[in-house]
Amino acid sequence: MIDLSGKTVLLTGASRGIGAATAAVLGAAGASLVAHYGEHGAGAEEATRDVPPQRKLLVESDFSQPGSGRELWAEAVSWRGRVDVLVLNAAVMPETPIDADDADWDATWAQVLQVNVQEPANLMREAVRHFRESGGGTIVTMSSWVAEQGSAIPQLTAYAASKAAVRAMTQTVARVHAKDGVLAYVIAPGIVRTRMSEISFASRGGEDAVKAILPLGDMVPPTEVANLVAFAASGLCRHLSGATLDVNGAAYVR
Repeated sequence: MIDLSGKTVLLTGASRGIGAATAAVLGAAGASLVAHYGEHGAGAEEATRDVPPQRKLLVESDFSQPGSGRELWAEAVSWRGRVDVLVLNAAVMPETPIDADDADWDATWAQVLQVNVQEPANLMREAVRHFRESGGGTIVTMSSWVAEQGSAIPQLTAYAASKAAVRAMTQTVARVHAKDGVLAYVIAPGIVRTRMSEISFASRGGEDAVKAILPLGDMVPPTEVANLVAFAASGLCRHLSGATLDVNGAAYVR
């Protein structure tokens, strides 16, 4: 059992899917949890239902607004005086088809880069500066297998690019700031059983068609990804820092 007692964790995107499962796992492991959500407050409340009130803080923040990540970080630090672990999970996955008109293409790319890259980058920057002053800390980012191989779904070009950007920044932080006590891990899930997986269903001919291409015969349960986040947050394997951890049931092996 992972023990995160005494650690304050800021988790983004805690209201749905992987984020909701991660909120529950981190809370059960004893973390003091800052659970961020964008608009689905009820989901964040449900995900943290079993976390004692004194160990949780729910914070709304709209990452489509420039600088929102910095404001979220400041609120998280003010709650306990420090943050030990930053988990960057929040993301959007709008479609960016090649044949979209120019205005839609530009607007959607701007949205994806703002929410999936710019504000996570702002949060990582704040975390690194905080960890340098406080003796170290941990960053865990949620990338995707599409960052490693590209997406098989043609309308997800912007999403794939954003996940590659997050991976690259995390790896850079791991290399450059190891001497400052900063650990950084990338998690790259495959097809996870969440609301977002519905896009895969539609593009690949339905749920049964998706399962047919997966060696284990099913999508990744969100709790398995959450368990890996908790392990990375624990600091039990410091020399794994910088690694990309694949969670796809052998559907993509490299």
